[in-house]
This record gives sequence, C-alpha cells and structure tokens, in this order.
Amino acid sequence: MIEKNCYNLSAGDAAIRLDLISKVHGLEKAEKYFISISASLHNYKIYGSLLTCYVHAKQEEKAEALMQKMKDMGFVRDQYAYTEMLHLYSQLGKHEKLEALVKEMEEKGIECNSITYTVRLNACACPDIEGMETLLMKMEADPLMKMDFYAYSVAANGYLKAGLLDKASTMLKKSEQLIQRNSRRYNYEVLLTQYAAVGKKADVYRVWELYKQMERQFNTGYISMISSLLQLDDLGGAEMIWEEWESKKTLFDIRIPNLMIDAYSEKGSLEKAEACVEKIVKREKEPNAKSWDNLAVGYLQGGQMPKAVEMIKKAILMSKPGWIPRIDTLTKCLEYLRSSGDEEAADELLKTMNEQSRFETGTSWVHLAAANLLSGQTTEAVEMVKKAILASTPERQTRFGILATFLKHLKGHGEGAAAEELLEMINQHCYFSRLNYSRLVSCVYDEKLKTEPLYQMEDDQNFG
Repeated sequence: MIEKNCYNLSAGDAAIRLDLISKVHGLEKAEKYFISISASLHNYKIYGSLLTCYVHAKQEEKAEALMQKMKDMGFVRDQYAYTEMLHLYSQLGKHEKLEALVKEMEEKGIECNSITYTVRLNACACPDIEGMETLLMKMEADPLMKMDFYAYSVAANGYLKAGLLDKASTMLKKSEQLIQRNSRRYNYEVLLTQYAAVGKKADVYRVWELYKQMERQFNTGYISMISSLLQLDDLGGAEMIWEEWESKKTLFDIRIPNLMIDAYSEKGSLEKAEACVEKIVKREKEPNAKSWDNLAVGYLQGGQMPKAVEMIKKAILMSKPGWIPRIDTLTKCLEYLRSSGDEEAADELLKTMNEQSRFETGTSWVHLAAANLLSGQTTEAVEMVKKAILASTPERQTRFGILATFLKHLKGHGEGAAAEELLEMINQHCYFSRLNYSRLVSCVYDEKLKTEPLYQMEDDQNFG
C-alpha cells in the first residue's frame, strides 16, 4: 500500500509522510518507508526528513552516516542539516562534536541563524556559563541576528541551573519584552514556571493576569500556574486557581486535580485530598494511577498504612505499561505488610507490580529493581538490573550509582558470584569510562582495574 501510493506523491509530500510515520509508528517503519520511496524522489527534502527522524530518536551513528552521505550528494545546502546535528549533539551532551560542527559551518561560510544560535546557547548553558555569556553577546551584536523570546529563555535556564538567580531574572525580563502575539500562550506558560523557579511570586501572578487576557485559557496554562504556586509554597493561591478552573467547566484534565491531591497529601491534609478525588468522580471521570499514588502518600503521612496499601494496589492495577508508584511509598507499604506478618500480601503486591509494569527502557527497569531490592527480593532485583544493563546505549546509560549499590549489596550479602556475573555484563554492555568501571570493579574485588574495559568513553565523565 505504501509502495503504491508513494509514486503519486511529490518529494515534499513524501518527506512529510516520512516524518509522520516516524512519530506515529517509530523509526523502523520510517526507515522501511524511506526505502520504498522512488529513487527519483530522493532529494534533499527526503534525506533531510530522515535525518530529523534520526535526531529525534537520538541515533547518533545513523545520523552522522546520513549527514556524510548528504554532504557527498550535495544535499547540505544551508543551516538545516547542520542545525539538526547541532541539536542532536546538544541533547547527547557531545559538546566537542558540537563545536567542531560549528567550526565546519564557519569554514564553509554557512551562517548561523536564530535556531542554530539558540541550540548552541542551550548546549553550553549550564556547564559553561562564561561560554554562554560570550555567545549571547555575539548574538546580540550580530546585525543579521534577530533576538527572540527563546534565546533569553534558554539563557535564563542556564543561569537557573548555575544558581545565578538575579541574572536569570534579568534574562526573563528581556525575554518577556520579545513575546509575539502568535506564540504568547506558550511563552506565558514558560514564564510562569521560570519566574517561580527564580522565586518571583509577584511576577508569576502578573504574568498570569496577562495570560488571562487572551481570548481563551488552556489546561496547560492552569497546570503551569498551579505548579508554579505550589513550587512557591503558595497553597492558598493554588487552591484559588484550581477553583477558577473548576468553575469554567473546561475540558477535563486529570493532571490538574492530581496536582492538588499531591499537594494536600504532602501537607497531610487528607480530607482535602479525598475531597479532590470525590470531585473527580462527581464529574463522572475516573481517578488514574497517579491519583491513587498521590493519595497513598497522604495516608502514609497520616499513619493509615492499611489505606496506603489499598491505594498503592489500586494505582498498580490501573497503571499503564512502564509506570510504577513512588519507590519510597511502595517500600514503606511492603515493609508494613512484612512487619505485620503478612509476607504473602507483600509478595503478591510486588508480583503484581512486576507483572503490570512491562517496561521497555533501562531506566524504568532500574526503578523497579530498586523496589525489589529494598523489599528484600534480591533475586528479582538482580534480574531487573540485568534487563536495565541489556537496554543500555551510549545515550541511555544505566546509572553508575545504582550499579555500584547493587554490586556492594550482593558482595556484602555473600553473593560474590552474582556480583561477578553482573560486573561482566556491565563490561560487555555498558559504556562507562575506565575510571568509573574501575570503581565498579573495586565494589566487587576491593581493587582497581588492571585491564581495559571492553567499552570506553573518551574521558572520565559519569554518563549515568
């Protein structure tokens, strides 16, 4: 069907379809579609679309190979392909490759545009504040560069990460002056969360009033505002905005009441948290896994352990694949059941969670492994860690600290053989530096590494 239809498409149409297939059906289907496209349509638009697919999937090797092929075919004509690769390197933290690509652009006379500059700005924002400031000044001095909201917003995030709140606030003021009418909704929502991060409550309320002057308010705006006020510990203000949202009877969004359930539960206001759940039901909607997980925190805070266990069960049973409850809440529920002599109930709860989760990513397997380990299920925990290791890629690395903890635990509990097996898997499938791999070896053998690991990174950065 795809092969038959693609011959009736223009190159531009096929490029759009390729992008949509990647987003909806995944990279593998997109690659198959690319192969099916008539060779006569294989121009820079088609290759550029495939490059974008690789960048979104963070497929560094495939993106680099395609970029080289595009260069060989004369398809790298402007900033587009370079911007995509810069974005990829920025996401992966490959700053040396990013700077090398920028130098290549300069040598070929390809000028940076606003998007290219912003990607570079974002890449150096936290680790290199001086570099970010130098680049920002260069952007401001460039007569061909039109400064926009996003450039100053990115700079503000860089200062926030570095703890430079006054400078972050200055950037936010500059970004606010550059808001365009056609993008003000998103800009206002971003400003709400950024002003909250800086601690500027008055500015949060001021931007909210500007947001409300638009023809229509969106759920994402209410989420940004309520989240911001809760971050500022303004529960009363959050309640006021929540009540305003309820009164408007807009399209229901479970994330909004969940914010309040979480806030009330953390504060120990169980009655209010329960009332939020009741309001969801009254609107003929159904609380989701996150709702029950949040409520479990409230019961835990109030010492009502049987109800906390009940909420965790509800959360797990209605959860989607890949989701698990908060590890600390789950662990305390499991500890309560075991200390009460109900080992069977504890094992059943953990078994249900293991069956229900059906994870696909290494990070999720690690979270589940931690829950198993903390509840005393060492064998199950090791199996989860093995799955996490097998799912490791250079871009999605199993965390160093988690692996070290598991190795120490196994060694300390007389499971030396299991620790050695796990270490060998790490050597074969993970991508740690020599230094970090040496540290993992010392967790098992109490000695430093004397031979090179199978896979190495160029430096001793912890990629976990």
